[in-house]
Amino acid sequence: MACLSQTQAADIMANLNDDEVDKLTLELSGLRTVDTELKATVLDEFYQMAVAKQYVAQGGLDFAKQLLEKSFGAEKAFEVLNRLQSSLQEVPFQFLKRADPSQISTFIQDEHPQTIALIIAHLDPNVGALILSALAPDVQSDVIMRIATMDRTAPEIVREVERVLERKMAAVFTGGFTFAGGVKDVAEILNRVERTAEKSIMADLEERDPELADEIARLMFTFEDIIHVDDAGIQKALREIESKDLALALKGSTDDVNAKVLRNMSSRAAEMIKEEIEFMGPVRMKNVEEAQQKIVAVLRRLEESGELVVSGRGGGDADEILV
Repeated sequence: MACLSQTQAADIMANLNDDEVDKLTLELSGLRTVDTELKATVLDEFYQMAVAKQYVAQGGLDFAKQLLEKSFGAEKAFEVLNRLQSSLQEVPFQFLKRADPSQISTFIQDEHPQTIALIIAHLDPNVGALILSALAPDVQSDVIMRIATMDRTAPEIVREVERVLERKMAAVFTGGFTFAGGVKDVAEILNRVERTAEKSIMADLEERDPELADEIARLMFTFEDIIHVDDAGIQKALREIESKDLALALKGSTDDVNAKVLRNMSSRAAEMIKEEIEFMGPVRMKNVEEAQQKIVAVLRRLEESGELVVSGRGGGDADEILV
């Protein structure tokens, strides 16, 4: 992308999804001077892969192999096809991504925590959160601990786990080395579980590994993190939050959070929220946490889309990460 004109790069960006744009923008922002030889190598590799994909689409692997050998030679053709096949391999546990989370929970709840961790680490965080919530409390923190410390999984282990699940769900997939897990995945999962379960898991982690718990906490977004959100971001979020949810959420919150939110409202709106909180009477903590989670969901969505800034995220303050 850096080698293209701004117009060409913009045309490509327009055909990518939001997640791809975010990742690509991050990589581009960190790109420094690129050696001419390296640039030529990358462009050549990209061209070879594009040609190989075109040939495969036209006539399959055998057809592609013949034409690639004529174009680049036998050795280079083998290398390109091998790389292409690796990139096209089925994602491990792909069949589980089409299953209902409650069904997955039923199938894996009796598995070893390491096996459960491996499976959850390969699933969407929303699905992983539902599965985690269905596990026994003593298993939850164990699974989270294993996901957080997970790195690269050997293919024979993935195949063995999938073989076991084959007997239950009549499916099996294979794959090369896969990268999943880590503290970022854990933070994504814990951001989506019920607040009570999140607190219990984090408290257990703090006892077992304080440094790991602190690392996870820095990547999470909780209701209390509102005090770190820029004022413009809070004002934007308030437009999407119902007053009854806001009042309920603030009733069970800290003075600092309440002050931060109320000062970003008009005087009249702030007074109305204060009155609603005052006349609300006793409320269940579960209802308070549900309201807080709704607000957190709005804030996280706005943060992910770049519409608000949370100071301290990514290791810097708000001024450092504004562009």
